Amino acid sequence: MPIRKRVLVVASVLGGLVVTLPAATVTMPLAEVRAGMRGTGVTVFAGTERSEFDAEIIGVLENSFGPRQNLILARLDGGPLAKSGVIQGMSGSPVYIEDRLIGAVSYALGSFTNDTIAGITPIDEMLRADTSSPRAASVIPELALPLSTELLTTLLLMPSGPVDRFATRPRSVHADGIGADLDAAIGTELRPIATPVVMSGFAPPAFEQIAGRLRGTGLVAVVGGTTSGVSTQPSDDPLQPGDAVGVSLMQGDLSMAGTGTVTMVEADRLYAFGHPFYNLGPSSFPMTRAYVHTVLSSQAISSRIATVGETLGTIDQDRSTGISGAFGAGPGMVPVHIDIEPAESGHTGSFDFEVVDDELFTPLLVYNAMLNTLVSHNRQVGAATYTVRGEVTLADHPNATFEETFAGGSATIQAALYVAGPLTALINNGVEPVTIEAVGLSVATRDGARTAQLERIWLDDPRPRAGRTVPLRLAARTQSGEEIIRTVMVDLPGNAQGRWQLLVADGATLAQQERQQAGQGGRATDVRQLIDALNDARRNNRLYVQLRRNDAGAVVNGRRLPSLPPSVLDVLGADQRGTPIARLRTAVSREWSIPLDHVVSGARVLTIDLSAR
Repeated sequence: MPIRKRVLVVASVLGGLVVTLPAATVTMPLAEVRAGMRGTGVTVFAGTERSEFDAEIIGVLENSFGPRQNLILARLDGGPLAKSGVIQGMSGSPVYIEDRLIGAVSYALGSFTNDTIAGITPIDEMLRADTSSPRAASVIPELALPLSTELLTTLLLMPSGPVDRFATRPRSVHADGIGADLDAAIGTELRPIATPVVMSGFAPPAFEQIAGRLRGTGLVAVVGGTTSGVSTQPSDDPLQPGDAVGVSLMQGDLSMAGTGTVTMVEADRLYAFGHPFYNLGPSSFPMTRAYVHTVLSSQAISSRIATVGETLGTIDQDRSTGISGAFGAGPGMVPVHIDIEPAESGHTGSFDFEVVDDELFTPLLVYNAMLNTLVSHNRQVGAATYTVRGEVTLADHPNATFEETFAGGSATIQAALYVAGPLTALINNGVEPVTIEAVGLSVATRDGARTAQLERIWLDDPRPRAGRTVPLRLAARTQSGEEIIRTVMVDLPGNAQGRWQLLVADGATLAQQERQQAGQGGRATDVRQLIDALNDARRNNRLYVQLRRNDAGAVVNGRRLPSLPPSVLDVLGADQRGTPIARLRTAVSREWSIPLDHVVSGARVLTIDLSAR
């Protein structure tokens, strides 16, 4: 049955002039679908040419994963399907019965099956998807101040599977036309067809890392590229049902895009996939063309090898029954620049690309890009040392800056996770929306793990006096056995009396100690405070020296207030407005920061008695 018959045409003849206007797509309600019906599907198996395949209706699964959420079961045949089975990338392929659209191929039944059995999402449910409900906010742990590298490297919200399987409660599924003893078994085996995510510009080691993190999420990483150098349909040729379509995540020197199939085009809107891309609800992803190179057949699961082309509009809805969007200009993207600074090994370079503006995907994609940068430009065997610097340009707020050094066997992953931390914290701050205008990153690499351990601290003056300046010596030893000695000139206050402490600690240890002291009082209450905390975060390649004394204080709304009179503490403690307050038992008189050329760890305390002598 020719494809062109499925586009109904209303023709009017006036004065011998025939005007052809596209009519609305004619659909078949689910209630009319019966077992034994035969239909025809449309998809792209190669290039941009739409091809037909046969679909025989097996039955209908009702109330599959919620009220009025159903699935049509069909046996597919034609083209490569007898050999390949259901193909990743054909999600959204429209199926017609009697020239009426019944829905989109969207689910596959198990793996290693002899029959090509697929689930079809009814078109009525794709069109009925609620577009008014807000997107659920991403959740990150409450950020306790001060921030530290260890905290920032744990913030990235890694993707998890948006839909695990078709029937989470298989016994509640009613199968029409299948047989009561088969419906539950079929329900547990049906899963959304995975969405191939085409990646270009990524080195094989980075590709494997990213593919592993996407596995089980409904997204499958595949090697691809752009449509440069291949013959595609003209840029002014509109997308039609059965065409390949892309959902772009990253564009430029590095690119990532999910690919699937167009189900229906109605006026200026497009419907595709028949299952969620990531079930985000309201979204803002570029809608692109896609070109299919070939179908890679596999006994486990076959996949289309595709590349993506120019942007045609915006995917603005990502729902459980499919994605939809409007034609026109694409959405705004976040520009990212990464510099590789001169290093002892490897070569210099830079990447420029854009990522989608999204609370989940923006940090994740920047993580992917940094991971690729590190593995692409650091080819030596063994451990390495990286120094990462970043700046996030924000609308209506000061820029957020961060810098850190990583060393050792896990430095690559830790450095990539670290650059995603500030982005995750800013976008998901829980206080007010922020707009990221640009991200700039640089990384310098060194061979070997440049690490050191603090061993001892001492004063040259065995009897220090208040008002004097005394040299504090710090000794650390590197992994290679070299001793590093630094001197800090400590100014003792002229009115100091009693016992004081000199604490020397690495950034992680000191930040953890201060967070424990602050308790619930050490929380950021506005974006500016969070930006300041990022700018001032403790670093791995520094030792911090604090001159302390026993004194009462408090942490209020994330701000440390040392040396408070008892009357002020009583007033704060009696505050009934629910403001988080934590009492302090020590006050920091002065602090020094000692930079090292190594990632340093360790802590030492020296007690000095400044009683009158």
